[in-house]
Amino acid sequence: MGKKENENPFHAIALTSAIVSQLAGSTLIGIFLGRWVDQKLSTTPVFLIIGLMIGLASGVYGTIYLVNKFTGDK
Repeated sequence: MGKKENENPFHAIALTSAIVSQLAGSTLIGIFLGRWVDQKLSTTPVFLIIGLMIGLASGVYGTIYLVNKFTGDK
């Protein structure tokens, strides 16, 4: 009787690094895109804040999707 596949410590490390990458990456992309749009349109903090919120929302959504896929929940 072997361990379940999800109980492997390397799977936990992989999931943790994927979560961090998902949250940080999407947030940074949102910030940089919002800042770029602000520079083009001279609307300094508006699109930076919008990009931050969209980046955070997509990061949270992606993280929830990733965890559900990893745990097998629908």
